[in-house]
Amino acid sequence: MRLTGGHWSERQAVNAAATIRHCLHWLEALEWTANFDRAAEGKEFKRTGFQFSDSEIYKLAEATAWEIGRTGDPGLEEELQKLTARIGAAQHEDGYLNTAFGNPGQEPRYSDLEWGHELYCFGHLIQAAVARLRNHGEDEFTRIARRAADHVCDTFGPGGIERICGHAEIEVALAELSRATGEPRYLEQARLFIERHGKGTLKENGLYYQDDVTVRDAEVLRGHAVRALYLTSGAIDVAVETGDAELLESLRRQWDRTVARRTHLTGGMGSQYADEAFGRDFALNPDEAYSESCAAIAAIMTAWRLTLATGEPHHGDMIERIAWNVLSGAVAPDGKSFFYANPLHQRTADPEPPTEGALPHLSAGGRRGHWFEVSCCPTNLARTFAQFAAYVATTSERGLQIHQFTPCTIDTVVDGARLALTVETSYPDDGVIAARIDANDGGARTVSFRVPHWAEGATITGPDGIARTAEPGSFADVTADFAPGDEIRLHLPIEPRWTYPHRRIDGLHGCAAVERGPEVWCVESIDLPAGADLADLAIDDRAPLSERDGRIVVQGLLGDRPGEWPYGPDADAGSGGPAEIALVPFRLRDTRGPAAMRVWNPIA
Repeated sequence: MRLTGGHWSERQAVNAAATIRHCLHWLEALEWTANFDRAAEGKEFKRTGFQFSDSEIYKLAEATAWEIGRTGDPGLEEELQKLTARIGAAQHEDGYLNTAFGNPGQEPRYSDLEWGHELYCFGHLIQAAVARLRNHGEDEFTRIARRAADHVCDTFGPGGIERICGHAEIEVALAELSRATGEPRYLEQARLFIERHGKGTLKENGLYYQDDVTVRDAEVLRGHAVRALYLTSGAIDVAVETGDAELLESLRRQWDRTVARRTHLTGGMGSQYADEAFGRDFALNPDEAYSESCAAIAAIMTAWRLTLATGEPHHGDMIERIAWNVLSGAVAPDGKSFFYANPLHQRTADPEPPTEGALPHLSAGGRRGHWFEVSCCPTNLARTFAQFAAYVATTSERGLQIHQFTPCTIDTVVDGARLALTVETSYPDDGVIAARIDANDGGARTVSFRVPHWAEGATITGPDGIARTAEPGSFADVTADFAPGDEIRLHLPIEPRWTYPHRRIDGLHGCAAVERGPEVWCVESIDLPAGADLADLAIDDRAPLSERDGRIVVQGLLGDRPGEWPYGPDADAGSGGPAEIALVPFRLRDTRGPAAMRVWNPIA
């Protein structure tokens, strides 16, 4: 599976050339990597960074492993070998590895399971090793991770510490490692951790840690958004690998309710800054949206696992929505600055944040920051872009399913025989996705395209040249004894459209948003007439949307009724002078200078 052009290929190229090396620079400059060197000396030392900073080195190692698998970059291979030596030197004989606990002068191992993040750090080490196994095979890095995984099983398995980590991550990592190595012990330990959630083994706020009710009995995702989604991803893996249909069905119900009631239009997860958490159902105020970049990545992980587990196409819709709006926009076009939170309304045009040192993680406001004191997002984004090709397609005994639309080549085996094809598209600039068969050694096959839920009027054409209706929210199938050169074409309508909120979302009453294909669009104050205030804009949803020079143009009114009292006998009709405003994709906000921004705008 190779991306060969288009937006996601460009993002991978920027990730390789800029983001991964930018992350490495800051990890070195702030001496977070140096913690391993100091721990390896076996003496008391002054540590830098938060207690979970080891995980950033591991996420960068994972990004590097995926990128080496994609391009064979010798420079990155050298960097990974250097990191491996530094990490391995700090590992204890029994496999324990952490620079914040268990070393001379530090708190004992596992003395703060609520906030220590020791198992969380192990999880990211193990996920990096899984990437290395898939792209390279066994080496010293994977052996370090396996020794750590064995230590976790020895320490937290039957007869050991029967508790959980305050930040889920070890669960999904052990399940993936079991799949990659065939070792059942890792899967069993992942299952044990998942079953321990809800038993109240952690102090303080159990809901925050998903320790208030068992994973099986939960009704919706709640608490800290990233923790909840990492836990759900690991639980789906365990359910699939153990054949636990009851657990899988519970997780699917929780996810569906979360999508229906606790998710922003952009696909953003986490509706409140307090605790970086999910709020109540329909509590989706746009300016209070936390929508952390890491939560977007975790949501893609969850939706992808549900795609694999169920084959249901709407999970691919969510991946697409999150990827185009949150994931892509969380990194600047040059790959060197990042959004930690991704609210849908920025009230002020904030100045450029400082470019020296590490920023408090929410200090940048509506601007991307170059690095943060809590820099979980930059390294997480780096590893996700590096592996993005893995989310594009699947196979089954019937054939091939294409979930995300991007130029690529796919060369795989279906039911024991080769099937290869090339996909070409400029989606979402237009809605044509063409797949050309390059090889088919297996007779009749089915090639399926996900049809997004918004794509009313979509059609699909097979080698016979006949266009057939493609039902939104389903797969469009073409079954044939394909020959090289045969082509399948999916046509999706990409016209801009108005979108309205559910009436139960109090913070969005009387507002509308604009979407085009998978992208959400927004107004930035930089596009208003000089001196105008974004808060005074009301849009006219009865006027047709138009496209001009790559922008969507809306009609509206600028101005507000005068008065000293904001209430009266009639509704504010949005009086004021006419305005014509050009929108920008949400992912491209904050690329032209300081600006206030809105996705949801009041209707005139």
